[in-house]
Amino acid sequence: MQSTKHPVRSATSLEEPKEPGTMLTILALASVVLLGIVPQQSEAIVIYTGWERHALVGSDIRLSCSFFSWRWTSEDVTFSWSYRPDGARDAISIFHYTGGAPYVDNKGPFRDRLEFVGNPGRRDGSILLKNLDYTDNGTFTCDAKNPPDIVGRASSVRLLVFEKVPIQAGVITGSIIGAVLGLLLLIVVIYYLMRFLVARRVFNLSVSKHGCIELPSY
Repeated sequence: MQSTKHPVRSATSLEEPKEPGTMLTILALASVVLLGIVPQQSEAIVIYTGWERHALVGSDIRLSCSFFSWRWTSEDVTFSWSYRPDGARDAISIFHYTGGAPYVDNKGPFRDRLEFVGNPGRRDGSILLKNLDYTDNGTFTCDAKNPPDIVGRASSVRLLVFEKVPIQAGVITGSIIGAVLGLLLLIVVIYYLMRFLVARRVFNLSVSKHGCIELPSY
């Protein structure tokens, strides 16, 4: 008797095809897992301070520092201040705000003369320097972090301490502008005065040449 041969299916052909809905579910779960473990990306933070401050010997001065960030103010916000005296190459750390508490460097030149007067909740990391002296002249640099925004350039302000209040650059500029305007006004006055004198001279010569000029009667 002749036997009938049945075709043998491979293991691959025996697998049932997966439904599209199952594949979509697997992909969705994988996306959630991946998104959950990928760290939050950081964005740039912009820090602001003044450019130059003037003060008198023995006085106090507030050095302001604030920042701009696209995110809400983090509970882990930090501020750091460093100081580089005039003529020095390296800066030294003088203040830190981290973990919700201010810390003044106990070895720096301002260990007994620095007070934190900022409001981190409002992105303010200002400090107050007390009883200033000539030796305090230098550059103060503020750095801030608002995690996850930690990428940004620190900002610096230069402090100049004087015995007497110096003449501000604006006053000098205003004086120069005032002097230039006064000179221009003087030139204009001289110009019209010369024109008047020339016209008067011509008028006198005309009268001398043609005799008296009879004025019209009304």
